[in-house]
Amino acid sequence: MLPTVARVLDLEVMRRGLPQVVAGAAHLERPVRWVHVSELPDVAGMLQGGELVLTTGIALPEDRDGLARYVRELDEVGVAGLVIEFGRRYFDTLPRALVHAAEQRGLPLIALRRELRFVAVTEAVHALVVNAQLEQLRTSEAVHQVFNELAVEGAEPGEVVRQVARMAGAPVVLENLAHQVLAHDTAGRPETELLEGWERRSRGVRPPGRTGHDPRSGWLVTAVGARGQDWGRLILVDDPGPLPDGTAHPHAMLLERGAATLALNRLVLRDRESLERQTHRTLLSGILTHALTVSEVALRAQALGVPLEGRRLVGVVLRQRRGPSPAALEAQARLRDFTELAATAVRTCRLPALVGALDDEGVGVLIALGSQQDEHAALDAFAAALRKLAADSGREAGGEGRQAAQAIQPVVAVGSSVGSVRDARRTLLEATQVADAALHDAPGGRAAAYYRLPDVRLRGLLHLLRDDARLQTYVERELGPLLAHDAEHGGQLVQMLRIYLEQGRNKSAAADAAHLSRPSFYDRLHKVERILAVDLDQVESCLSLHVALLALDAVRR
Repeated sequence: MLPTVARVLDLEVMRRGLPQVVAGAAHLERPVRWVHVSELPDVAGMLQGGELVLTTGIALPEDRDGLARYVRELDEVGVAGLVIEFGRRYFDTLPRALVHAAEQRGLPLIALRRELRFVAVTEAVHALVVNAQLEQLRTSEAVHQVFNELAVEGAEPGEVVRQVARMAGAPVVLENLAHQVLAHDTAGRPETELLEGWERRSRGVRPPGRTGHDPRSGWLVTAVGARGQDWGRLILVDDPGPLPDGTAHPHAMLLERGAATLALNRLVLRDRESLERQTHRTLLSGILTHALTVSEVALRAQALGVPLEGRRLVGVVLRQRRGPSPAALEAQARLRDFTELAATAVRTCRLPALVGALDDEGVGVLIALGSQQDEHAALDAFAAALRKLAADSGREAGGEGRQAAQAIQPVVAVGSSVGSVRDARRTLLEATQVADAALHDAPGGRAAAYYRLPDVRLRGLLHLLRDDARLQTYVERELGPLLAHDAEHGGQLVQMLRIYLEQGRNKSAAADAAHLSRPSFYDRLHKVERILAVDLDQVESCLSLHVALLALDAVRR
């Protein structure tokens, strides 16, 4: 940083002149860009601002108006201060008119009570100025190198924010245009202190220009965006103290470089999920993996505009019905679109919720319901809005889009509502289990818009137990010989058994469903009885085999 008037007065060469501040003592933090020696009364026309003017005063006007005009012109051009040496024109005191004008303008006015060699002062100050400029260049080079690397590496927003906070030594927050926190770094300070009431505090900070310092809060703010479309603000939450007029914030360049990196990476990675969705996904993952404490989840969600405390929380998991496996990039794009559809449905229904991808195929939603909201009505509205959006998206995409719309029609699974953030993990896990079961084994003919645990019944239970060795052993005991026979002979006896049981043990209906003549179908059933050593006319045997077939589906999937 450039030396201030106070720093110049503290130099050894200046102290030899016994400097005395006679006016403008409250403005000694003005930066000194250069030192100019002149005896001209109209020197202001030769200056550019930021100069410390040295003079003996020998040619200054004698009249009150002339002195006031001299000070006014210096102040208007933006000089840092005026230093007058006693001994040539003034000996013990400076003219009252001069002192009064400087005090009125807030212009630092210093009297040197002992004669100095002005050239020694200029050399010392100019050395400070040059060193400050070199330091600024070194700092600028270091900042550009760090953020160029981050841009090339495609760093996540959180990493960019961390670098800005580390280099500034102060908390940094990235927010969207709704003043919701997308990423932050506390720089070692309490997270509660930084994020508590964030939206309210942030809305009150509106500095002028794309980058500006708000003197009331002390925050430094810069817009984040590119191609004329801003999508957020990067904020340095720090108070450097009063900044002299015309003085840039010491971290303005750093913040702007961080914002540029964020904007560039968003353009480069525009095909990936939105930053808002990433932030929601991080919170949902933190809930499921215990990576975040209850208080951290509540605080960060509040900063995102999703209040969780004092609400009934309902976990929802959305799965896409599987079709042919798409290529990796296509699957990523489909999941991104699916997540955005869910977020749009949430906004359409005006439900505060966290919405983010849980894995490669599913989307998690944690809905926060108010005490007066009807849970079933809210869920029905959300499911209806989601399906409508998916259908509309398919129609807009044309022929291929219609096929995509059918594929994207989701299974909506809902967990039991809970009354605290601490239990949010439970409702999300339950919804996940229901979704996995309903995706593969959803009962047909349902009018409801979503599934809950009672809806998936036995299939859901078997799906939850699919990794249990005892269930796998049961399947092998009941169906092992028949599975081995089909594998060895390329037969379809397991499928024949399944059709028979699904048709309620009606052999005629089963034969029609299998597209076989009755004698041929009956012959296959007899083979099943011989291989498994069972009587298919016994209800208990058929029940046991039906459960084994359902368990086989769960284990295989």
